[in-house]
Amino acid sequence: MARKTYLQALNDAMRQEMERDPNVFIIGEDVGKFGGCFGVTKGLFEQFGEMRVRDTPISESAIVGAAAGAASAGLRPIAELMFVDFIGVAMDQLFNQAAKMRFMFGGKAKVPMVLRMPQGAGVNAAAQHSQSLEAWFMHIPGIKVCIPSTPADAKGLLVSAIRDDNPVVFLEHKLLYGIEGDVDDDLYEIPMGCGKVVREGSDVTIVATALMVHRALEAADILAKDGISVEVVDPRTLVPLDKECILSSVRKTHALVVVQEAVKTAGAGAEIAAMVAEEAIEYLDAPIVRLGAPFCPVPFSPPLEQAYMPSVEKIVQAVRDQR
Repeated sequence: MARKTYLQALNDAMRQEMERDPNVFIIGEDVGKFGGCFGVTKGLFEQFGEMRVRDTPISESAIVGAAAGAASAGLRPIAELMFVDFIGVAMDQLFNQAAKMRFMFGGKAKVPMVLRMPQGAGVNAAAQHSQSLEAWFMHIPGIKVCIPSTPADAKGLLVSAIRDDNPVVFLEHKLLYGIEGDVDDDLYEIPMGCGKVVREGSDVTIVATALMVHRALEAADILAKDGISVEVVDPRTLVPLDKECILSSVRKTHALVVVQEAVKTAGAGAEIAAMVAEEAIEYLDAPIVRLGAPFCPVPFSPPLEQAYMPSVEKIVQAVRDQR
């Protein structure tokens, strides 16, 4: 074990998988000598060369399309887009081609590609560079969706994503790149579809993703002072979703608060809330509460951006209001 940042954990996963499997390569804008927009691919160009760490023109459709084609031909590309917001340029390549190819060919084709994309607000990057769009990808059959919240989970899930024979959308919150945690130096996998109880509790379940996991944990500390015991669940992947992990927690606490950074409307939290209502409503002693951003673009103004994002205080208030 070593203390590593989220960014370093991702870099380790790619480097070690590239050392293990010559079919793994990286493709994207400025992923080579520059080391990636946020520095995640730093040092990999020097180790593996331009054939396996490939800089591209500024064309998201070319990046995703090339990755899908290479994957269908037997390689294992890791494609990086600078921001998740740019995926709109390449949605046909992702949801009409990569996601459906295996189905359309009766299982004879595989598309083992990973699409890494930073997302999330909090860095004053304005409305076109700050969105959380995980719900878009959840809605597309054929795509798996990872959204890790810790360095250890980031490494283990990325290794699993690289080795998977299906397209995987891998979402990295920009504010998490610098956080530190214990990470195994050796290669390891965290299976997709395996959620995690990150804090045990008995009075209310908070299901949160990415940055919101950390804010939920802070909120749990504050609520503990009032005698409210909070259990925090991190799904880690949204497709596949570990329903039993969430349901087991709700059966124990009899209350659910779902927290996401994305706009509340039609988000991942709505899917989780609906699933619990369908499968465990008899265990609930209070209405399910969903907390998310308001239905508006992410503001550029720092004070407005902070007001837009779900905060620790808002999570605390949501739990208190439910009770």
